[in-house]
Amino acid sequence: MNQLPDLAAIQEAARRIKPHVHRTPVLTSKSINSMLGAEVYFKCENFQKAGAFKARGAMNAVYALDEEQAAKGVVTHSSGNHAGALALAAQKRGIPAHIVMPNTSPKVKIAAVKGYGANVHLCEPTQAAREGLANELLKSTGGVLVHPYDNYHVIAGQGTAALELIEDAPELDYMVAPVGGGGLISGTAISTTALSPQTKIVGAEADDADFGRRSLEKGGIVTQDHAPQTVADGLMTAPSQRTFAAMSKLLDRIIAVPDAETLAAMRVVLERMKIVIEPSSAVPLAALLSGHLNVKGKKVGLILSGGNLDLSKVSSWCPPL
Repeated sequence: MNQLPDLAAIQEAARRIKPHVHRTPVLTSKSINSMLGAEVYFKCENFQKAGAFKARGAMNAVYALDEEQAAKGVVTHSSGNHAGALALAAQKRGIPAHIVMPNTSPKVKIAAVKGYGANVHLCEPTQAAREGLANELLKSTGGVLVHPYDNYHVIAGQGTAALELIEDAPELDYMVAPVGGGGLISGTAISTTALSPQTKIVGAEADDADFGRRSLEKGGIVTQDHAPQTVADGLMTAPSQRTFAAMSKLLDRIIAVPDAETLAAMRVVLERMKIVIEPSSAVPLAALLSGHLNVKGKKVGLILSGGNLDLSKVSSWCPPL
């Protein structure tokens, strides 16, 4: 079933997860506004539980399970943030979690998943390897698959971030969010289209993982044809049929951003806003700062998707000027 949630499902998700997640702040930066000649409203999911927006979808999916389903536990595959979010959600509900993670995942993310009590299973960093091992675990455990993005309840949960952002910063000209498998951008697009139909919805992704952009250009899904080489480790997957359906119908465009621009944008956030974000979070701002999307004179909502930064890599990513 490739059904997509509607606004009512996202509003139901907001009620379901309210006791379990943070309502994250919306911040602004005079410096960044001056750089862009725009008003930018940052939805700071780096302050979310488990450090990323993924807590929204994971909590919604886990708490939507009936008791019989939940008792068997949950299984997923993820490069990190969904892994940590699902592990936390399972811990809170008191059920088992089996998480397949690429062996290239940041150590900080692997450690976080284990810290929440989940069982971590490492694999090669390809979509085929992730899905293959997850299927084996589903057979051996009898658990329920909570896919990181191709899941009705996950998408509905992710859509609650934009729901809150629009409540706090209405009448946006643009809504910009990162694109990996498409769960966040799909939920964001559904919420935004329903609540603020005049707002253009733009996705941003890493240029070596531009499966979303190429899929829109082709008019069909471009599957992951290589292991992407990008600092944006949360944006390395291709869309599913479900998320592509939302993206192709609701998005204005998807912009692909080089790593150098992403790291420059991450540094701007660190220096100007004094908050920690991970590279995947910086991709949408990079699309603005580098001029790929001209927002001069516009009011922009931007989702900072997470803050699980591998500090051991910062010195090589952002050397002194």
